[in-house]
Amino acid sequence: MIGLGKNFTKPYQSKFAVDYRGRVVHDSRRMALDAKPRSRSRESQQGVQSSIQIADQYRKQLVKLINEMNHSIDYWLTAKFKKTENQRELINPTLAFDTAAEELQKALNQLKKRWNSKFNQMAIELARYFSRSVASRSDIELKKILKKGGMSVEFKMTAPMREALSAIVHENVQLIKSIPQEYLGRIEQATMRSVAAGRDLHQLYQDIQKTYQLTKKRAELIARDQNFKATGQLQKVRFQELGIEEAIWRHSHAGREPRPSHVKNDGQRYKVSTGWFDPEVKQHITPGFLINCRCYSVPVLP
Repeated sequence: MIGLGKNFTKPYQSKFAVDYRGRVVHDSRRMALDAKPRSRSRESQQGVQSSIQIADQYRKQLVKLINEMNHSIDYWLTAKFKKTENQRELINPTLAFDTAAEELQKALNQLKKRWNSKFNQMAIELARYFSRSVASRSDIELKKILKKGGMSVEFKMTAPMREALSAIVHENVQLIKSIPQEYLGRIEQATMRSVAAGRDLHQLYQDIQKTYQLTKKRAELIARDQNFKATGQLQKVRFQELGIEEAIWRHSHAGREPRPSHVKNDGQRYKVSTGWFDPEVKQHITPGFLINCRCYSVPVLP
């Protein structure tokens, strides 16, 4: 089991409840709340923003795996490259290229098999921890917000929430698995270019380090972006279960390059069921849907 640190949010805990009218809204999914109604709709003063802590813990776990992989590649591949470099000095250039390319390809195939397998094994466990942590924290924060608005709720796991969590896990598993595939693909190309061009070990080392830095940046983006997306998706499910039909779009004002349409839409109402139509991408979206979107929603309480 992966240790995500003592400060990492605990996995999702479910509780049983019914809606505020004492009825089940839909038998197949079991309504997830017990709330007291208000006489009229009004805007909540707060919305659930994604947790920086969860994103950071997710990032650290991904970078830890990447560090281990890069150290392994750096050690074994450079050792094999140095060996073939010495051999190239003893035989003619044509045979030297063929021999070096063949030996390095064998070494790369073994490394790819090892690290693809390790990432595949860790992907499901890490994705589940991440998704459950986002769900747990999201429910806790939403419960606080609703309480301030006069609604007392107890959340539990429902079919729609289970489906949403399953989709989040699946997407993150695929992203985690893609990390070694993309990294090792770049390393393989750099290695064969070095052999074909007769470059020395120093150039290959620089290529490995460049690829390593790019891979870490991608892992950071995955952790940050998926945190925004998961929070937005789970909030939408809870809003619909609560009977909240409208929400207020809030811009975080935190990004370096904010989307003009999102800034303009700050404070505007939108339908929870359909989302807001973003004129820039020409489709209906919800907060966090677009890559690196830090926007969040504030529920309009029934």
